[in-house]
Amino acid sequence: MAPDAPDGCRSNLDPRYYRLCDKKAAWGIVLEALASVGVVTSLAFMIALLVFICKAQDSNRRKVLPTQFLFLLGVLGVFGLPFAFIIHLDGSTGPTRFFLFGILFALCFSCLLVHAFNLTKLVQGRQPLSMLAMLGLALGFSLVQDVIAIEYVVLTMNRTNVDIFSELSPPRRNEDFVMLLIYVFFLMTLTFVTASFTFRGSFTGWKRHGTHIYLTMLLSIAIWVAWVTLLFVPTPGPQWDDTILSSALVANGWVFLLAYIAPELQLLTKQRNPMDYPVEDAFCKPQLMKQNYGVENIAYSQEGITQGTEETGDTFYAPYSTHFQLQNRSSPKDFSIPRAQSRVSPYSDYEGRKDVS
Repeated sequence: MAPDAPDGCRSNLDPRYYRLCDKKAAWGIVLEALASVGVVTSLAFMIALLVFICKAQDSNRRKVLPTQFLFLLGVLGVFGLPFAFIIHLDGSTGPTRFFLFGILFALCFSCLLVHAFNLTKLVQGRQPLSMLAMLGLALGFSLVQDVIAIEYVVLTMNRTNVDIFSELSPPRRNEDFVMLLIYVFFLMTLTFVTASFTFRGSFTGWKRHGTHIYLTMLLSIAIWVAWVTLLFVPTPGPQWDDTILSSALVANGWVFLLAYIAPELQLLTKQRNPMDYPVEDAFCKPQLMKQNYGVENIAYSQEGITQGTEETGDTFYAPYSTHFQLQNRSSPKDFSIPRAQSRVSPYSDYEGRKDVS
């Protein structure tokens, strides 16, 4: 006989979904509401990024927008995953929990790591990463966790047994869950250390972006230490494992939005500050005004005429010069001393009288 539906749920509702509507276990309703608001907020931020992409005045802030959009996709998944923990563990929610938890956080932390690494270059006045390079690195770092999760889930389920996760004892299940996230712990540590290096540089305008990443990682590490600790202590007990993990997801999702995305959007339309770049800087200038510096044409250099030319008769051949050939215009030098010369006067034959005809 099916148990009676709790207060707030329909009588014909599947017992797996009781936490979504049980008024006595209000944590499920609260986390469900916070996660739903987080999904809507993430979508709003994604639309805002698309709108502000044309209003970004700094090219280096514009280059990081695809990576931040990818980050928001990961945050959107983080807010959607708590529903898999609010619903009771079974053959469908078990693989989802183990597979997506690490993948979504690996994607978010990889985007933050790439952004922090790019900031370490900007604060030191060096050439930053390109847009495609940042996007490729973020995807590359996150794919490592994808491979780990796929391998674990396939080997654990033995290809067909999807109920294996609910059949595991709570201590063994928690151990496997945390061991599966070792690479994510590595990404968190690396991102936190990289963000700390953004405070070392001469161009302070980029340090504010580094502060956003540093604060985000500091709060994220605190959340992760808390939920891992609560997961292994004897109290409050295995019945609270789902509550702990779903709460960690919602809390970390809001940290991503409030500590990183919201302040970054405020700086997106900020006017480009010349003090954020080296004085003689080429990579930060507009494309139409970019100056190209190269080797001076040897054809116009006196040194090239004497050192880098080949003489053939009276014609000098200048390498890489195809538009004209240099001619030898030197004439024999005359070292004689100039002397005064007498001129014939037009009046030399004039005697002061007229000829008689």
